Order: sequence, then C-alpha cells, then structure tokens
Amino acid sequence: MKILLTGSTGQVGYELERSLQGLGEVIAVDRDRMDLADLDQVRDVIRSVRPGLIVNPAAYTAVDKAQSEPELAHRVNAEAPGVMAQEAARLGAAMVHYSTDYVFDGTAPQPRVEGDATGPVSVYGHSKLAGEQAIAAAGIPHLILRTSWVYGMRGKNFLLTMMRLARERDELRIVNDQHGAPTWSRTIADTTALMLAQARPGDPAAWQQWWRQHGGTYHLSSQGQTTWFEFTAAILAETGIDCRLTPITTAEYPLPAQRPQYSVLSSAKLMAAADVHLPHWKEALRLCLK
Repeated sequence: MKILLTGSTGQVGYELERSLQGLGEVIAVDRDRMDLADLDQVRDVIRSVRPGLIVNPAAYTAVDKAQSEPELAHRVNAEAPGVMAQEAARLGAAMVHYSTDYVFDGTAPQPRVEGDATGPVSVYGHSKLAGEQAIAAAGIPHLILRTSWVYGMRGKNFLLTMMRLARERDELRIVNDQHGAPTWSRTIADTTALMLAQARPGDPAAWQQWWRQHGGTYHLSSQGQTTWFEFTAAILAETGIDCRLTPITTAEYPLPAQRPQYSVLSSAKLMAAADVHLPHWKEALRLCLK
C-alpha cells in the first residue's frame, strides 16, 4: 500500500514518517511539494501518487493569525482536506486526518467526548471543524483524530517557547485558567500507527472490514489535565531551568483569538476501540525531554 503523508516537516508529520514505516510505502511530502493552500497542487499530487491511504497532519495552526487570515485558514484546514477526501473517494482510498480540541467552546466543566456538540470560538476552530465535516461528507473510510496542546522537540510549540523564554528572562507570567491536556507529537504518531497496524493494511479484506467497524472520529490526547501555568512549571522542573513563574488570568493576557477555557478531551473511546493506553501528560513530557 502507498501511504501519502502530508506536512512531513511539521511536529506530527515528522514523527509519523518514522512511525508509519513498515505499514506500507510511505511517500512523505512537505509544503514545497504539496502546499495545502494550492488546491490544484493537492489534487495533482494525489492523482500522481495514487495512494491507498492519505495521512494528513498538515494544517494552518497559527491560531491568532487566523483571525486576520480567515480565507487562508479555511482553504488549508477545510477546503484542502475536502479535496483530499474527494480524491480518496475516486481512488477507493482511506484517510487519516487530525483535528483539535478547539472545535469545542470550552464552557463544559468535564472532558469532551466525541458525540458532544461542537461550538468553536475562533476562526481556527471553525476552519478545523469545517475540515472534519468535509471529510465525513465524502463518505470515505476515515479516521478524524482530535488532539490537544501538541508539543515536541521541533517546530514551533509551547514547550520550546517556554524553554527559550525561561532562559532569557527572570520571570514568566503564564495563564492559569485555561485547562487542557498537553500531548506529545510522538504519542500521536505512534498511536496512529498502532491503530493502522490493527487494520492489517497487507490484507485487503481485513483492511476494509476494519474501517467499517472502527472508522470515524476519536479523541487522541494525553491522560490527565493541567493549565498552561502548571505545564510550564513541569517543564522547568524537568529541565532544571531557573525562572520565576507568576500565574495570571486569560483576561490579563489578551490575544486576538479566543481560547476554550476547558478543552480536555476524553480518549476513552479510542483506548477501548484500539486496545491501547495513552500516557499521562507528565509521563509523556518526561520521555519527550529525555
């Protein structure tokens, strides 16, 4: 099976290129070869590769910038996945796509499950939800994996930003009233590969049967929950960086895009369906830094 992997230089894409090895012939493309803002190029690459599976971690992830670039965010996060799904339908292919906790409004005080009503409060969240809907509408075998607070040791993310700022400054003021679950990019990639391995891509009949039984939307994030302030404190404790931390409210750190106050995702459905255990966020952080 040919597996077309988008966004291969991104946080999750980089890890997926490693994790997917052995499941098929991985054809990894970065933005230079397949720019999701160019829908014709997206079609051309898929028609050239003719994959049996499309894995799409590529996305427009600049949450605040999206407020001033709604058309571009929608094209990359909604229209491009829709085109991928349409092309997958033409080929009889399956698709794995990654979404976000930001499809919820963050007002509920308990972890969100897959069937809960969505209600994004930002352009980014709206664009990601539209991408989910476009894939589902195509009627193809698919996995939509919603994750949260993604970090890793490459790219632009909260972990690397806090490590850099803590070395540069005496004090950091960090928001302490937004709750979520930091999720290591490698956790996302390895869990995806475990699920696909169970689908037995080398056996066409088993492959089709697995998608009929298990396709759909799942939440894939670390166990437990924390705040940005507590996450930062854990980062400094693990790295030994000395910097004073001060907790602040969201109102004290205004940004262009509104964030959900509580965006913890329940991954119980995925763990039961795939018979896997997702790590606690503190354990994953320790392994990432190690």
